[in-house]
Amino acid sequence: MEAKTKRKRKKHTEAFKIEAVRLLEGRGDRTVADVAASVGVAESQLHAWKNKYGSAAEQVRKERGGETAEEELKRLRRENAQLKQEREVLKKSVAVFARDRS
Repeated sequence: MEAKTKRKRKKHTEAFKIEAVRLLEGRGDRTVADVAASVGVAESQLHAWKNKYGSAAEQVRKERGGETAEEELKRLRRENAQLKQEREVLKKSVAVFARDRS
């Protein structure tokens, strides 16, 4: 009878796992399977890491100065509202100056 050979389990660092989760969250059009294959782990393992390290990966992204899509959307909406207000003020001031010249 042939003896079964033991496969050595890979040990991944916590930083590797957090980076893998960050890649998963920012994958764009890539599938989970594609991301898992690119980092060399099973999809189920990547999902388990996401459950465990999801908030840690988001914290790393914030520390690096990145924003989530939701944060970016909120920021852009605030900027858009401010720019609309500034444009209205400029329109009114142009109208006032145009009246004064005539």
